[in-house]
Amino acid sequence: MAHCAAASQIAFAVPVGSDSTLRKSVLKTSSISFSDRSWAPALSLDLKSNKNGRLQSQNVVCMSVQQANKSKVEVAPVELEDAKDPPLNLYKPKEPYTATIVSVERIVGPKAPGETCHIVIDHGGNVPYWEGQSYGVIPPGENPKKPGAPHNVRLYSIASTRYGDNFDGKTGSLCVRRAVYYDPETGKEDPSKAGVCSNFLCDSKPGDKIRITGPAGKIMLLPEDDPKATHIMIATGTGVAPYRGYLRRMFMESVPKKFEGLAWLFLGVANTDSLLYDEEFTKYLQEYPDHFRYDKALSREQKNKNGGKMYVQDKIEEYSDEIFKLLDNGAHIYFCGLKGMMPGIQDTLKRVAEERGESWEAKLSQLKKNKQWHVEVY
Repeated sequence: MAHCAAASQIAFAVPVGSDSTLRKSVLKTSSISFSDRSWAPALSLDLKSNKNGRLQSQNVVCMSVQQANKSKVEVAPVELEDAKDPPLNLYKPKEPYTATIVSVERIVGPKAPGETCHIVIDHGGNVPYWEGQSYGVIPPGENPKKPGAPHNVRLYSIASTRYGDNFDGKTGSLCVRRAVYYDPETGKEDPSKAGVCSNFLCDSKPGDKIRITGPAGKIMLLPEDDPKATHIMIATGTGVAPYRGYLRRMFMESVPKKFEGLAWLFLGVANTDSLLYDEEFTKYLQEYPDHFRYDKALSREQKNKNGGKMYVQDKIEEYSDEIFKLLDNGAHIYFCGLKGMMPGIQDTLKRVAEERGESWEAKLSQLKKNKQWHVEVY
């Protein structure tokens, strides 16, 4: 692909790697100020590593900023708003940019299947991007299929706004699930078949160097010509990455383009512990109930209307009449996640269209023609 109260709070990134000596860590923080905003965080983390040195469980982890009184964060530099066109392919695979890992943070709970990390990368302001674009990452080592040549580029959707998690335009964040392989016969993990890039990223530590390319992509750029537009965002797992950027821009940051429309997020994951950036999204729901809706499909915890597992397409079907009316009125709809999500979603939309006496093929063609249909799957 282009491939987590009255007091304000910001959670800090905690380095998470394969250091098996890391047993417990308590993070103590003090008050920080962005402009005239006061941020008083307090987090306690319980980190445990298994015999492979992997982080197994962690109590409270989230790269979220929770704000008081609906105040928004000041961002800089404002020149990032001036460009008429998105930056594209500033750095290519043959000449990548060497950036630095700022932090790696596990952002799923202990009962989540697999491990997903939020990774902040310092690009020094040299690899700017827009919300919805992707970075390419070239993992270290050589390509096993081309001895002596570097690995191929892997694309990851950027999970932050153009200002980054530090709001200064110098970082970009990725949301990465560690790819592991289990032998179907033995049931044991086979490290030789693990995802090269995802494991490199999830095992990285602050200060490590990383080669990046891009930014890439125009399909998922957030249209901002109409501040009152409706944006329907559908994600499975780490496909939520670009939407985190959209929503921070809409609801967290003080940017010139004020959002006055509706953002509606559908997120499909296995269970509650697998939810990504849930604290952030829940906070927006509390603060902007007229402008944000948030629906979760938890396949291992919820049932659909037929008693089967609840997938994101089932949640879409629940609200299908409303979604179709919004699309008829010009809403944008976005899909990001595993490509396996699309057949089920398309089948659902086609069935709903036919029940409404419409041709789905004709409707889809019109949505694409109107540039309302945005898909990025991997």
